[in-house]
Amino acid sequence: MSRDHAQSAAPLGTHAEAPFLELLARRASADAYEQPVLLARAEGLTPEHIDALDQAKRLALRVRAEMEGRRRREAELSALFETAHDLAGLRDLDAVLQAIVQRARSLLSTDVAYLTLHDEAAGDTYMRVTEGSVAARFQQLRLGMGEGLGGLVAQTARPYVTPDYFHDARFQHTRTIDTGVRDEGLVAILGVPLMIGSQVIGVLFAADRRARVFEREEIALLGSFAALAAAAIDTANLLTETRSALARLARANEIIRDGSAVIERASDVHDRLAELVLRGGGVHDVAAAVSQVLDGTVEFAEADAAPAAALEASRAEGHAVRHEDDWVAAVAAGGELLGALVLRGHTRLDPVDQRTLERAAMVTSLLLLARRSAAEAEQRVRGELLDDLLDARDRDPRVLRERAARLRADLDATHVLLAARLDGTADDADQEAAARRRLGSAAFHLAATRHGLAAVRDGGTVLLLPLERGGSATHLARRTARQLGTAVHEAVTVGASAPFEDLAARPDRVAVAHTEAQRCLEALRLLGRAGDGAAAEDFGFLGLLLAGDRDISGYVERTIGQVVAYDERRGTDLVRTLDAYFDSGMSPARTKDLLHVHVNTVAQRLERVSRLLGDGWQSPARALEIQLALRLHRLSSSRH
Repeated sequence: MSRDHAQSAAPLGTHAEAPFLELLARRASADAYEQPVLLARAEGLTPEHIDALDQAKRLALRVRAEMEGRRRREAELSALFETAHDLAGLRDLDAVLQAIVQRARSLLSTDVAYLTLHDEAAGDTYMRVTEGSVAARFQQLRLGMGEGLGGLVAQTARPYVTPDYFHDARFQHTRTIDTGVRDEGLVAILGVPLMIGSQVIGVLFAADRRARVFEREEIALLGSFAALAAAAIDTANLLTETRSALARLARANEIIRDGSAVIERASDVHDRLAELVLRGGGVHDVAAAVSQVLDGTVEFAEADAAPAAALEASRAEGHAVRHEDDWVAAVAAGGELLGALVLRGHTRLDPVDQRTLERAAMVTSLLLLARRSAAEAEQRVRGELLDDLLDARDRDPRVLRERAARLRADLDATHVLLAARLDGTADDADQEAAARRRLGSAAFHLAATRHGLAAVRDGGTVLLLPLERGGSATHLARRTARQLGTAVHEAVTVGASAPFEDLAARPDRVAVAHTEAQRCLEALRLLGRAGDGAAAEDFGFLGLLLAGDRDISGYVERTIGQVVAYDERRGTDLVRTLDAYFDSGMSPARTKDLLHVHVNTVAQRLERVSRLLGDGWQSPARALEIQLALRLHRLSSSRH
């Protein structure tokens, strides 16, 4: 691109992006992004300007979708945390269940949300809480096991979804249920089970009065609310059980005396566990506290180290189970086995102590989930800060330094920007996605331990790491490639920028460094150096040229391929002669001195080159292309 063209293209891109940046800033609807393009066409602007607007529109829509996705995920997490907070301070079960249904309806943007509970005496389920319902008959419905969508969910303990209830033959339609659903005007319905252990205690629903396809993420989100609702009901049931037990103990002094020691132990473990949670204790601290209360040895075991049969039985039953001379309580969350608490050497265990072990297992699962959530949150914050630096969104140095300081990163230090990508080929899309997730996790861990930043970007990962005193970008790139490759058990290629400073004051340098690192990454891959690491300084001026999906071997073949082939067939030195000819300033006399041959030999060889490459090969433009091809040919040959 000429300098004049580049100067004219830059303002065009800037003007094209301006209206869409304004739309992003005021969170306009997706339809509004068509207006700048339509207006440009109506005003008869140039095709180049309209194309630039169209490209900026597509980019802005992608950014808008990403921003909307983040806002939605933040809203979902906020609602789940608020619900968990309500559960932690449970006082009124009805209020907690109503809040769960309200938040589920709001986040899934449905017309109605409702919750049914199982009636063991009647053998059916009944409406417990509704939100958005307007039909009295619907609010009083009872569903027998297997009847309607809710009855099928309760019977099978599996989520079910239908985009059009009345035309779905999978469900057992009854007049009573269909009438209630028709009165409410519902069409699309999603139901997920409320479960305590392996027992279904009810169903949580989200429904629309129009045909709708519920996405997998929406089903998972409603399942999370269902788990919290089940936990609230379980907690309320436990509170009821405790109150009943206390009432019975009050009526019998002997039972009170016999049970006082047990109650003291339960209270002790409650206080100990509460204190552990408040001060940020870990799973081994929980095991140690329960060991003292139960007068035994309690250990936390990973899922693959615990007795498999006992672990599965505990998860299925929702209770601690005996295994030889030990007791095993599964540590699980949402169907995922996280490990187990194992009480050693207790052949007998009274019910309260058994429940203590089970509650300790539940606390352990919450601690593990909290630790995982904290790690994911830190990864997200590190990624957002690096994304903002790459996109130069936040240019206030004070704000940038404060955000970095919370992550123990120093933006005033000398840094190197590294672009990393896997080079293995996965068998399918799921395996490739899993490999990328492993690479992202390894990169975030490396960034956290090195007081740097990391983000997932461009199908790979980007790291911003401080440069050690006396270190080089090349050394850092190669070490990072080895560390990431070892962590994910696959070849990882890493390209690095030159070291740079003052990124808090000059955040635009990060984007420039990212482009440079990407060039190095592409150069390594094009030169067949997958699994290696390199910096721009390793390539000289070639580092500025080897970017994008260029066909290096094809370029060499097209430019000097006939000369290379002639040497290979005849055993001549035309390529070496060309190198010497250009190195000597295109002087035959100096060329013959470099090659130690007669000047006539040089002339004959150059005449042969002219026949192979055609007239005009010594023109400035052709000569530059040939010199670049010679350099690439020499660089590629040195790798073999």
